[in-house]
Amino acid sequence: MTVLLLATDELKEELFAHPVSEEIELNWITDPNDFILGQSVDACIDLIFENTTGRIAWLKSLQASITIINSVVVPLHRIHDHFIRINGWPTFLKKPVVEAAAVIGPLQRKAEELLTCFGRTADWIPDIAGFITPRVVASIINEAFFTLEENVSTEAEIDIAMKLGTNYPFGPFEWGKKIGLQNIYSLLATLSREKNRYTPSLLLKQTALA
Repeated sequence: MTVLLLATDELKEELFAHPVSEEIELNWITDPNDFILGQSVDACIDLIFENTTGRIAWLKSLQASITIINSVVVPLHRIHDHFIRINGWPTFLKKPVVEAAAVIGPLQRKAEELLTCFGRTADWIPDIAGFITPRVVASIINEAFFTLEENVSTEAEIDIAMKLGTNYPFGPFEWGKKIGLQNIYSLLATLSREKNRYTPSLLLKQTALA
C-alpha cells in the first residue's frame, strides 16, 4: 500500500512511535508542492492539514481510496464528507488509540485498516469540533491561564502541582506549548460560540495571538 504522508519531523516521529507494517510504502513530504503530480497513491495522511479550498482540492485530486486529515477544530461537514478526521495534535498521536470521526460509515473500515498498519486503533467520535480529549485538555490549560491571571501561583508551580496531583504527563502550560497555544485558543474560541464555559482566558488569547 502506497501511503502519502504530509507531516513535520515531530509529527512523523510521533506517528512512528509504534511499529509500522511492512506492507506500507511511505512517501513522506512536508509540503504539498514537494509531491510529483501523477504519482499513484493508495492512501493519504495529512497531519499538517489546512482548511483551505486549495488544500481540499489538492487532496481530492490525489484520488486516494482513503484520506485522513488532522483536523481537531473543524468538523467534516465544513471540509469534505469523504475524508476522515483524527486528533493529530502534538503529544496525542503517540497513543495507540486515535480519536477519529467519519461521516460516511464504510470509510471507517478502510481507515481502521490503514491505522492498524501504523499500530493504532480508532476510537470513533461524533463529528464535532474538538473531539473529546482535546476539549478536556484545552479546558484544563484555559483554567491554568485563569489561575495565572489571578496571581494564584506561577506557571512552574501550577505545572508541578498538576503533574503531581493528577499524574498528567505534562503540566498545563508545558502541554499548551507542546500542542501550540494557537491550536488551544482556536478550539476554545470555536467552542465558546455555543457554550460560555469555553471562553478563552484573556491571558491565553494574548499569548496565543502574540
